[in-house]
Amino acid sequence: MTLPAPSGAYPVGVTSLHLVDGGRRDPWVSERPYRELMVSVRYPARAVGGHPRAPQMLPGEAAAFEEWSNFSEDVPKGVADWGATRTHAYLDAPVARPGGGPRGFPVVLYSPGAGDPRTLGSTLCDELASRGYVVVSIDHTYEPPGVQFPDGRVEYSRMREEVGKAQRPEQVVALLRKLTAVRVADSRFVLDELGRGVALPRMLRGVLDLRAVGMFGQSGGGFTAAQAMHDDRRIKAAVNLDGVMGYTQDDFDPANPSTVGTEGVDRPLLLMGMEGHDHRTVPSWKAVWEHSSGWHLDLTLTGAGHASFTDAQWMVPQVAREAGLPRATVEKLVGTVAPARSVAAQRAYVRAFFDRWLRGRGGDSGLLDGPSGRFPEVRFVR
Repeated sequence: MTLPAPSGAYPVGVTSLHLVDGGRRDPWVSERPYRELMVSVRYPARAVGGHPRAPQMLPGEAAAFEEWSNFSEDVPKGVADWGATRTHAYLDAPVARPGGGPRGFPVVLYSPGAGDPRTLGSTLCDELASRGYVVVSIDHTYEPPGVQFPDGRVEYSRMREEVGKAQRPEQVVALLRKLTAVRVADSRFVLDELGRGVALPRMLRGVLDLRAVGMFGQSGGGFTAAQAMHDDRRIKAAVNLDGVMGYTQDDFDPANPSTVGTEGVDRPLLLMGMEGHDHRTVPSWKAVWEHSSGWHLDLTLTGAGHASFTDAQWMVPQVAREAGLPRATVEKLVGTVAPARSVAAQRAYVRAFFDRWLRGRGGDSGLLDGPSGRFPEVRFVR
């Protein structure tokens, strides 16, 4: 399978970091007295000659994804070679020098959907890096199918066991609260480590502008981005791509709200959802909308499915063509929107949002101010 090439002026470099939080016992594996994370750091590269393109998934991650993922019910085993796809980021390519002054490149964190690996957001992460951002994507260990560490060890998901233990409604709520709290703590720890700089390769030290930090994510990752911004003043702007922001399995259930819902945020927040998911229909979005004093915008990507806001938008139709998957399966996962139009719209609006709020640039031709003929698929929800 292929992924769409980024459209920015910079080639993209990528490196991986193994981070260990010695001050926090792992919340999912009680016998482990520390929390381990793998993150990918994408950045604008100076040149990429002689550097191989990074795989979307490492072999251990691909094998785990084949065994179980959020697509397991719909994509038969043996149909897709999840380890063969290459991103458009080049391993350990030399970093470009930031232009326009000494501040460095703005930093954007990425959190994937619940149960998804960080690699399933490669398309948007590559795009932002090609536009001059350092993008740090986080694997929330023991949530995705498998996380491969530098020593070759793979730590597998514990979520099926955790869900199996949550039999009563209050247990489900408690699990969702824990899931989000762990994700937010992971994100804040990653920011701590970026600030210390010790874990970064030497070439990346001094090129990150940690005064201009944003965060985005899909589904549970979008909730994580909004909640992390609520909890951490270092995050200046956040994007939620189709993520419910309450502790509920039903997007339309107003029970068990989060603090980002009950208190809102005072910094910019972009909501972008599939058809039927907006602040008029989803109670947790309505709560955030009504309680937020910061700039906020709600967009609907018409024809999109929930997984449209991941690499699945581009990959599922490829799998369907090769495997003969029924059209209903494709539409269930990634809707009816044309993949190229979906990717173009997401790139444009997410980039315009971070350009405006992390860089102070208004050169988006008013894209965030009202409907655009360039993107008739995008509807503003007022």
